[in-house]
Amino acid sequence: MSRIEAAFIAFGDLAWGPWLLILILGGGIYFLVLSRLMPFRYLSHSIALLSGKYDDSGTGEITHFQALSSALAGTIGMGNIAGVAVAISIGGPGAVFWMWATAVLGIATKFFTCTLSVMYRGKDSEGNIQGGPMYVITEGLGKKYKPLAIFFCLAGVIGCLPLFQTNQLVQIIREVIFLEEGWITEDQVLTFNLSLGVILAMIVATVIFGGLTRIANVASRLVPSMTIIYVGTVLYVLLTNISDVPHYLWLIVEDAFTGMAAAGGAIGTVIATGVRRGAFSNEAGIGTEAMAHGAAKTDEPVREGLVAMIGPIIDTLVICTATALLILMTGAWHLDGVSGVTMTSHAFETALPGFGRYILIVCVFFFSVTTIFSYSYYGSKCLGFLIGAEHKHYYNYLIVVMTVVASILSLDAMVGLIDGAFALMAIPTMTSAIILAPKVMKAARVYFDKL
Repeated sequence: MSRIEAAFIAFGDLAWGPWLLILILGGGIYFLVLSRLMPFRYLSHSIALLSGKYDDSGTGEITHFQALSSALAGTIGMGNIAGVAVAISIGGPGAVFWMWATAVLGIATKFFTCTLSVMYRGKDSEGNIQGGPMYVITEGLGKKYKPLAIFFCLAGVIGCLPLFQTNQLVQIIREVIFLEEGWITEDQVLTFNLSLGVILAMIVATVIFGGLTRIANVASRLVPSMTIIYVGTVLYVLLTNISDVPHYLWLIVEDAFTGMAAAGGAIGTVIATGVRRGAFSNEAGIGTEAMAHGAAKTDEPVREGLVAMIGPIIDTLVICTATALLILMTGAWHLDGVSGVTMTSHAFETALPGFGRYILIVCVFFFSVTTIFSYSYYGSKCLGFLIGAEHKHYYNYLIVVMTVVASILSLDAMVGLIDGAFALMAIPTMTSAIILAPKVMKAARVYFDKL
């Protein structure tokens, strides 16, 4: 392991210390208590908003559905497929329980952060209306808090790089197809990785240089269909082995409080791993989701908060749980020397011999590239806030270059760097949301009274 890789791993572990777990979990609990479970009581209304029944023609660039699809394009991806495998390999089955806990709290967190992203939209240097934690901070808390907004954007420029997605996509194509079929040898791996990285960079470039509207259009077409294929495949396997499901659900709950399957039986490792992977999966409280929903066409902030809170339900409670059960039921989590997306691939192939891995590869490909599309938008907004909106397109060039670079770096280094950046992004996002939460409740009472 190089010093750079070791530094990235240490950075991620340090950033996700107990203090951050308290901020994310404690903040989510605060939002639940303050709202008296209000977001959960209006879940049916959230779904009605997605159907277009209450669609607005207000300020913004994209519809409610496109905003949710763009946000889900960023969250449904390698966090649900490779991230779950990483969580189980490090923290054992119990880590999945703490991913659930993060998702339940994340429902309330997203309601607050995404309501604020519309409530406190600001103008960029070109005069365009924008949303996101940086504008929530400057417009909602005042200009004196601008250093906190700058801190968020600096972390966002790093956190939105497509390192994890590219790395894992290259890994599954390399190991499951080309090495397995003998089309390349171990000596040719580096050349293969680099070549595939260049191809992916070209694919990504054709979409991200078209701006948010093109990203949203592509995401709104790909994300729903890929989610149905992925979840449908896993549910088929689970239903055909339905008698085993209760056992593994209980294993997840039992191990969450014993940590017997984690390294050294450390319960702290189980909790930290679950929350860390859960936050990476659904991004509640990180701030990326607020940037997508802040661009929605609506002048009703509470509406967008209600739409946004559906994200953790789909992302973590449904898709991550399906992946976890498949990995546990097939025994893939017991394989030595297997991690990340390769573990999930073994689970698919065990459950559906002969073609399971190919279904996974198709899903991984589309999930990965749509995540990169969304991240390019998030990162460019952060860069635009820092150096001017007229220069934000330079981030797309960085995305293209780093897509190639990530194809040849190690998984552990990628996880450490991106996790650490996400942790830093959560500090200003959660801090501003906690301070401004009473403003959200005031707006929510007015909105629900009108209903």
